[in-house]
Amino acid sequence: MTTTEMPPVADCTVTGCSYNHDGCHAYAITVSGENGSADCGTFVPLNTKGGLEKVVAQVGACSRTDCRFNSSLECTASGVRVGPGGDHAANCLTYTPA
Repeated sequence: MTTTEMPPVADCTVTGCSYNHDGCHAYAITVSGENGSADCGTFVPLNTKGGLEKVVAQVGACSRTDCRFNSSLECTASGVRVGPGGDHAANCLTYTPA
């Protein structure tokens, strides 16, 4: 898989993340978490805006091996949505247990 094949972060509704200003501006996110939670491991709760000016964020890695879209720790979804969920501020809302 090349970076042009990585699934984009199609939507992020997490208002408290430094990378989210009119969309995710991280080059790539990491999906992590445990106990059924698929957290955005790239979430940074700072007032400083981060990331690249012109970027379509992608899923760089996924450690949720129990997700149906995970193949060899790579996300195979056509795109992911990130938003608040459960006890965490930023979750991969596309996560689907296998």
